[in-house]
Amino acid sequence: MSHATPQTGPLRHFLQFRDLTTDEINYIFARAKLIKDKFKRYEKHHTLHDRNLAMVFEKASTRTRVSFEAGMYQLGGSVIHLTTGDSQLGRSEPIEDTARVISRMVDLVMIRTFEQTRLERFAAHSRVPVINGLTNEFHPCQILADIFTFIEHLGPIQDKTVAWIGDANNMSYTWLQAAEMLGFQLHVSAPKGYELDSQRIDNPPASVLKQFPDPLEACRGAHLVTTDVWTSMGYETENDQRRRAFADWCVDGEMMAVADPSAIFMHCLPAHRGEEVTGEVIDGPQSVVWDEAENRLHVQKALMEFLLLGQIEG
Repeated sequence: MSHATPQTGPLRHFLQFRDLTTDEINYIFARAKLIKDKFKRYEKHHTLHDRNLAMVFEKASTRTRVSFEAGMYQLGGSVIHLTTGDSQLGRSEPIEDTARVISRMVDLVMIRTFEQTRLERFAAHSRVPVINGLTNEFHPCQILADIFTFIEHLGPIQDKTVAWIGDANNMSYTWLQAAEMLGFQLHVSAPKGYELDSQRIDNPPASVLKQFPDPLEACRGAHLVTTDVWTSMGYETENDQRRRAFADWCVDGEMMAVADPSAIFMHCLPAHRGEEVTGEVIDGPQSVVWDEAENRLHVQKALMEFLLLGQIEG
């Protein structure tokens, strides 16, 4: 039996990874394990009975929609799905007005959108917790799932090394926030012109971040090698240019061979085999991408529960 009481104290949002404390992140990992174990035993876990989640999609989605929608139903709640095509968001209603109205009718909002500032404007006018389902700048729910998956396979991530092979995108900036908070080192290798923006990263120490012009060197000794598509949503016009620039940044067997012997491979999906990763790697024994994809469900359930109920037992 869960001891679920309404969250007291200030309204909490999850707009970027550092919106939670390190202790709260670790609580969510522990809670996700409990929730996943119950899920595997087909045990009910209805801590959010009669709560409502509004999902707002201004960017297309597969995994984000399925994981949040299934997760909320599994917690005993219900879901409302909105897109720009079937709401006033697509008809130029100010996002502040949308926030004021939606947040009076539901208990929780997840948004997948473009600029982080758009998400922040919504949250500033919301009466309920808001979750970042993805923005151009950050993808915190994915990194929660990735680190939870790492812990499942290799134990605590503190003092380990994560190699990010690819451009400075919403994933890499979120990995950097996680490294600063959880005490692991991030190796980043990107082609010239696609590196992390020095104005955004605040000069982290070498114990947190090392950047490499050679992706093979970035992978050396890493416990996790991870990547993403070369062209993120919204940058499709750069497709051909990016293919040329990233030709040497395909994660292959050679890169995995110089990583730690226990190393695992992750990809947030969808993947393009033969571009950012070879089929041999993503479909090989070191790949944990399917566990990683499933774990979006479990960590997001733990996150939604935390934002609405705080830390609970049972």
